[in-house]
Amino acid sequence: MVCHSRKGKALTTVHAKGKTFAVIPKSAERGADAAARALETVLASLEDSKAEDIVTIDIAGKSALGDYMIVVSGRSNRHVMAISDHLLTDLKDDGLGTARVEGQEGGDWVLIDTGDIIVHVFRPEIREFYNIEKMWAAPDMDEETRH
Repeated sequence: MVCHSRKGKALTTVHAKGKTFAVIPKSAERGADAAARALETVLASLEDSKAEDIVTIDIAGKSALGDYMIVVSGRSNRHVMAISDHLLTDLKDDGLGTARVEGQEGGDWVLIDTGDIIVHVFRPEIREFYNIEKMWAAPDMDEETRH
């Protein structure tokens, strides 16, 4: 595993072919309680920042990425950046550590990964284009084939 870091850039992990050496760690106080506490902090911060169209998707058991995925919109690049900055500050202030961040330089789509929760902050046009809520809202294949 090789990690590269430049000041102001997020860490990128390169894995050897066919092997995964590391999984993004969940928060120190593991389990549903930690995820629920983090979710409360994230939602309160997003509402305080006037984030729009907040959608929470429960991905626990569906993905190893985390327990929740939250998708929100900001009205402009500046609003997306303000929502993201405010959320990162609130997470740190509530003792939830420093989240991993991607896309802060552009302000079109910022991804914030706390370990338990993944937050996507989009400009409305970018959110509509990628439409990731639809992908995660698709019914499970097992449930669909049982009928």
